[in-house]
Amino acid sequence: MLSKLNLRRPLPGAEAPWDLSALLTVADVNASQPERHLWLVRLLEWLRHAPLPQQQTPTPILRLRHLLNVLERNPEHEVQVRAVLRRFWNEVDTAALLADFGFAPRMDLIGELGQRLRLRLLPGTPDTRDLAELFYLLFPVASDADWLDAIDTPTLTRLIALLTPQDGTRIDWQAPFLDAIMFLAASVRALGFSPSIRARMSRDLLVDRPFRQLARVAEDVCDAAEAGNAELLFTSAQYLRALLDTCRRCADSVHEHLEDHGVSVGLVFELDQLDRRSRRIEDLLTCVLSTTPGTEITRLLAQLVRTADERRSLRALFARHYSMLARKVAERSAETGEHYITRDRSAYGRMLKAAAGGGAVLAGTTLMKFFVLALGLTAFWAGFWAGINYAGSFVLIHLAHWTVATKQPAMTAPAMAEKLRDVSNDDAVEGFVDEVAHLIRSQSAGILGNLSIVAPVVLVAQLASEAVFGKPLVGVEAGAHVLDSLTLLGGTPLYAAFTGVLLFASSIIAGWVENWFVWHRLDSAIAWNPSIVAALGRTRAQRWAEYWRHNISGFTSNISLGLMLGIVPVVAAFFGLPIDVRHVTLSTGQLAAAAGAMGADIVKLPAFWWCVAAIPVTGLLNLSVSFLLAFKVALRSRGIRLRDRSRIYRAIRQRLWRKPLSFIVPPRDAQPRGQ
Repeated sequence: MLSKLNLRRPLPGAEAPWDLSALLTVADVNASQPERHLWLVRLLEWLRHAPLPQQQTPTPILRLRHLLNVLERNPEHEVQVRAVLRRFWNEVDTAALLADFGFAPRMDLIGELGQRLRLRLLPGTPDTRDLAELFYLLFPVASDADWLDAIDTPTLTRLIALLTPQDGTRIDWQAPFLDAIMFLAASVRALGFSPSIRARMSRDLLVDRPFRQLARVAEDVCDAAEAGNAELLFTSAQYLRALLDTCRRCADSVHEHLEDHGVSVGLVFELDQLDRRSRRIEDLLTCVLSTTPGTEITRLLAQLVRTADERRSLRALFARHYSMLARKVAERSAETGEHYITRDRSAYGRMLKAAAGGGAVLAGTTLMKFFVLALGLTAFWAGFWAGINYAGSFVLIHLAHWTVATKQPAMTAPAMAEKLRDVSNDDAVEGFVDEVAHLIRSQSAGILGNLSIVAPVVLVAQLASEAVFGKPLVGVEAGAHVLDSLTLLGGTPLYAAFTGVLLFASSIIAGWVENWFVWHRLDSAIAWNPSIVAALGRTRAQRWAEYWRHNISGFTSNISLGLMLGIVPVVAAFFGLPIDVRHVTLSTGQLAAAAGAMGADIVKLPAFWWCVAAIPVTGLLNLSVSFLLAFKVALRSRGIRLRDRSRIYRAIRQRLWRKPLSFIVPPRDAQPRGQ
């Protein structure tokens, strides 16, 4: 019968190539199940797309009313439509929609990701009894939820009358709702009993064993509804709601545990599933208990449509389930970042000394890089050993408690974001501006300390080598290559910005590894594992545990940054990508090496001054890109939205106008923190 129609699906927003009369004509209760389901899909598409005569702004509500009017005027069509809808209700598995739709089938993040990819990439089929699967064809767009919510009571009453048999037989519409409640209660109970969740719940909240009672109380609700005992149904439903609330509070206590002991994305996903399933049970209870179930069912249907749209989104999946992990990564970086912010003159002096030490180490790193290049290794091994050189230098700086200026922004950004939790008043805004001044001043000290040492040390090493051995450590040819590669006229700005991305990436890797270290309680294992205690002794094991707990992030960030600076450009070149790195301190050292190789006449070369001009640009891009990326992640992880940015910007401009030097050197009246 359906072959009489052109059943190609129209593009969204286009008029359907069929009309209502043709659809009603081919409504056939004796057609095959796929054809009947496809007919219903086409009817809803007509409702969504087809225009009505003499209607300036047609909407699905108007079309629904028009459909009901046509059926009332044409009894023969009404009989067929009733029969098709009645058979549809009897054959499809409605409980599958109510209990399973919107939830991951395998209770894990990877399974949910695969399911969403399948929904996005593979076509659906109407040849199914599973209403959850058919639902994506019936309501393929999120806007369907809006018109479902907008159905008025008179129209809804007429629609319910169309679905009600005229022979007086009763449709047991509650049965799939009650089955779904049982299925969901079993799922919530299973999640509550899973080892990863159960071990982290509050013992106080588990005293009454709420998860154990779920299945029994859900069964009591179903028995009372089937027996028609309204009083018992109400009492059992209220008790079930109380149990669900307790179960959710138990799940919330797991989040409190995660705040202190690290985050697992898989566990956060399971907790989210528990919460959503428990709330679906409450929605189903509302439908069963309501005196006007049609309104509640329509509202639930609209909610399922929105759920369908959300389940197609990969972005929504990762945004929801990685938010807490991003928060912990940002918070751990914030703890480290506090050490990079100077707030008084003594701290400023210590930062200068630490940066000077870092500059001295990086001077050796610069000369070692030229040595690696002089070996003539293949591209990969040259990049690998350059990365080892960088990583070793950064680790040495970390162990000596010195500073690399460019590592500051990615660490300090989360600490800055924490200050934006409350900027609702002028004092809070002024406090944030103070932090901005402290941060810029700290980074200025870091760069000044690095650059003021790295250039003289490299230059002195070059001159000393020439005086002792008759030639500099870095030759003229290498110096000419430096002038050609570091110039501002080339790709230096792009490479400097990309280096900022790598600086940010190293802080994220460090936060993730520290979270992994804490989640698996490796510090406790080092301190108390019998084999480790036997090998190290109790005191030394305790000391090692504390050491690694406080330094795992530093080692990870420095090693990952060094390896990325050396290896990423080589890997990019393998794929034909013209990507390189530009680090402000290393670039300054290389330029000093070129000056030592080419002598005083280098200042007469325009290429030298273009390289000098590139140094501040490189530093600015290294700092700003890494800071902005880390700051954005920190804001998102905390759910902070800057609704009054203009007020903050205005306060910063006023500080620049009134106290410009406060961004460069600490004021004389600055007090050490805590005084």
